[in-house]
Amino acid sequence: MCAFYVVTLMEVLIFSWEYPPRVVGHLADYVRELAAQLVKNKVKAYVVTYHDFLTGGYDEADGISTYRVTNPVKTHIGVLTWVLTLNQEVERAAANIYYDRSGRQISLIDVHDWHFIPAAVTLKKGLGLPFVYSVDSLEEHRSHGANSPFNMAIKSIEWLGMYEAERLIVKSDWMRDEAYRVYKVPLEKVVVVSPKSGGWVKHVLGVYQSLVGGGGVV
Repeated sequence: MCAFYVVTLMEVLIFSWEYPPRVVGHLADYVRELAAQLVKNKVKAYVVTYHDFLTGGYDEADGISTYRVTNPVKTHIGVLTWVLTLNQEVERAAANIYYDRSGRQISLIDVHDWHFIPAAVTLKKGLGLPFVYSVDSLEEHRSHGANSPFNMAIKSIEWLGMYEAERLIVKSDWMRDEAYRVYKVPLEKVVVVSPKSGGWVKHVLGVYQSLVGGGGVV
């Protein structure tokens, strides 16, 4: 018998350091497609992302709400200081969305890659919002074998995300196994969802609903 999903109305915050029109790699288009598919499945999607100068909130024609922030600190010695100072703006934008919603209806956060993990953890602790860590890559792979203080700091943020997140979503069995090998994350916490598979967004919704209740695989 085929599985199907009972979809209940949710409101989801999505964090991504890249999002169109700012495209650095494939993550921007993936997050854009995820948000669009969520809206089609009656889930309100708020994307909080970064841009140099396009800042503020915007309601797109297809129902996605985007909130772009810029870094208040303009000079940086590396990506780590850029990320950590930018997180406070992500937290501010997300908290404003949360408090602006009637009844504070935000269900959860889906944070993509490591950059905005600190903001997700802060909001989890401060507002009680569960979060999903959608893993796109690992520092171990981006800088293989590198154990400088810089690399270890990024790895510590990745570890924090895997420890604090209620679920991890990875795109392949290989990445699931690598998350376990590098960080010893419990395998029962990890869900494999390939964006190339049919009905992939339904599997993402199943993960969401397992955290907020009111639906799931039937």
